[in-house]
Amino acid sequence: MRHDLDRRQLLHGAVATTAAAAVPASPGLAQVPGAVPNSEGTEAPKLKAPAGACDCHHHIYDSRFPVARPNARFLDNARVDDYRMLQRRLGLSRDIVVTPIPFPASLADNMTTLDALKAFGANARGVAIVSPDITDAELKIMADGGVRGIRFSVANAKKAGAPIPAATTDAIDALSKRVNDLGWHVQFNIDAEQIVAIEDLLNRLAAPIVFDHMGHMPQPEGIAHPGYTIIRRLVDRGRTWVKLSVTYDSSKLGPPGYADVNKVGAAYVQAAPERLVWGSNWPHPNEPNKPDDALLFDLLAAWAPDAPTQRRILVENPETLYGFAKAG
Repeated sequence: MRHDLDRRQLLHGAVATTAAAAVPASPGLAQVPGAVPNSEGTEAPKLKAPAGACDCHHHIYDSRFPVARPNARFLDNARVDDYRMLQRRLGLSRDIVVTPIPFPASLADNMTTLDALKAFGANARGVAIVSPDITDAELKIMADGGVRGIRFSVANAKKAGAPIPAATTDAIDALSKRVNDLGWHVQFNIDAEQIVAIEDLLNRLAAPIVFDHMGHMPQPEGIAHPGYTIIRRLVDRGRTWVKLSVTYDSSKLGPPGYADVNKVGAAYVQAAPERLVWGSNWPHPNEPNKPDDALLFDLLAAWAPDAPTQRRILVENPETLYGFAKAG
């Protein structure tokens, strides 16, 4: 127990100290209207974000915090102030910070996320990546810091359908029961083939489920893939959500229109607009050629053409899923 207390004191001290240290946004870009690090273009989106609109999926990288793994991916110019430039460009006011380091992870791996949540304040929530041996005290620290879910990221862009080890699915099952008691959800960054492979697990999880990036439906199958059918069944049960994000990773047609993936987004909106949220995936960690975030945001208008549905996805659904106060 003393060990847990020491870790808690260390974390709170580190977050409080680093949050107080102002880190300027990337030099140069701040002088170019509309320019954002790790994003192409400078124009504002055509879609006007309603008050209280939330980006439900982005990451923060901050070199003030140590990287737990030598080979972990790290992006420059992806700090809190850099992300605020994207918020201004897109007209957003709420955000969900998602820890980007792959499972498993320690409490220390989430310190960047917790620090960012402190900096963003009441308009932000977080999704952490944790290991099976995390203590209840550590989960409480995260809950107090604004975390509302845990994420399992096992998708492999180079090897679709890569098997998920039984030890990992067992850990997901056990952690789902623990975080459900906190009112959290379990978030999956897995591809469509993996969704099919773990259907039984998904059907029995205790906590609500969130699927990243539309479930990574491959093209040209799109909504004809059995993974889409599984997600739809889970959504219809009322405890599953889908993030309308990252069109580029599963598109064969690509920018600017992403016409093939647009069919997937539109199908989700037509089927269950009350179970969808939108996310930018900034700073686009897997993309060497960064997309134009304004164009990605405008795709939502193609999927959900009417303003009430847009507001539902951008404002009302995040309020329900993450516990934000109702926007005025």
